[in-house]
Amino acid sequence: MTHFGILCPAETGHLNTVLPLGCELQSRGHEVSWIGILDGQPKVLSAGLNFLAIAESDCPQGTMARLFADLGKLNGLTALRQTGNVLKQSANWLLRDAPGVIKKAGVEALIIDQVTASPGGTLAQFLDLPYVNVCSALVLNYEDSIPPCFSTWRYNPTGWARLRNRAGYVVMSRVTQPIRQVVSEYRQQWQLPPYSKSDELYSKLAIISQQPAQLEYSRSNLPPWFHFTGPYHSSSGRKPVDFPFEKLTGQPLIYASMGTLQNRLQYVFRYIAEACHGLDAQLVISLGDSAEPESLHNLPGNPLIVKYAPQLDLLKKASLTITHAGLNTTLESLSNGVPLVAIPVTNDQPGVAARIAWTGVGEFVPLSRLSVPNLSAAVQKVFTENSYKQNAIKLQQAIQTSGGVTRAADIIEQAISTGKPVLANVS
Repeated sequence: MTHFGILCPAETGHLNTVLPLGCELQSRGHEVSWIGILDGQPKVLSAGLNFLAIAESDCPQGTMARLFADLGKLNGLTALRQTGNVLKQSANWLLRDAPGVIKKAGVEALIIDQVTASPGGTLAQFLDLPYVNVCSALVLNYEDSIPPCFSTWRYNPTGWARLRNRAGYVVMSRVTQPIRQVVSEYRQQWQLPPYSKSDELYSKLAIISQQPAQLEYSRSNLPPWFHFTGPYHSSSGRKPVDFPFEKLTGQPLIYASMGTLQNRLQYVFRYIAEACHGLDAQLVISLGDSAEPESLHNLPGNPLIVKYAPQLDLLKKASLTITHAGLNTTLESLSNGVPLVAIPVTNDQPGVAARIAWTGVGEFVPLSRLSVPNLSAAVQKVFTENSYKQNAIKLQQAIQTSGGVTRAADIIEQAISTGKPVLANVS
């Protein structure tokens, strides 16, 4: 059996992806440890996995909340740059402290979130450990026919669109430059060869995406060891949530959540309530940390407003999801055949929203064009036209046949036990 170490941001969207995968590997007899700052400890221990702390003096409990406090009020490239700054600090803590922690714990292989591919791959190379990548967010592999993840640009493989995409990737490169600088300094210190882009440090054994292939644009340059396995959703690591199920009316349910990071734009929740007012439906709004339910009183239609919601349970009852287009909420909705209306804010959300529209499972309204009339039109369209529901059911079926956490764990075990690439066409 192998002692696996997991590297990913101490953020709900990423933890909700990797922790069920860690639990699956642990159920097969492996030892699994999550390596990170103290903010990840409660969810990791709740999932039943080992927790190995780094940067304890620099990062007391609440550090991520502090770092992301401003992010929830930002959008677009400004928010993307803030995310880059957070990842830069995280990279420094990881590369400074993780080597000693990993050696002491006897970790034998690493599972590295793709958003931490550069520091994670560098750490693995320094320690001479095998590793695989898991894409908790949208697939980040560069391909000039694919719009960068932070844009809502339509997929178009023609020449002019490729030029537009390349320009977008230049912007992305500038945003991530501080991370590369930190990683480069450690690589020089550790006498590792220099690198110029994250792709060079992606695993050569296996890269696993929680997207189903049907939710990704047509790609031609993915490595042969790239796998679309579908999502790994589970209640593992999720704190039980009290919810007034007795207040559900039995009407079609519209579930609205703006996620765990970009949820402090409170006017968005008022727009959502106004857009749903008049529909034969009950609106449930999950605020997250953005506000207390009492602060949003007298919203049109008297929606049921809670601070936290048992999302997996509510999506089983939902007819429509209104979301920031976080990949987890999107995949959890599609796993239940629920169509979506997206209001993307930043990071990879615009790219996810574009794929929602591209696959016909929903519509999106960019934050820059968000208004009650625009949102009402999108909600009315997706809620009443059956084609969106039918397309969502098709994605649900694709997810059900993608393999999920079982297939992902099979790939990881094969990659680490053989030390050879696990090819997608024979796995």
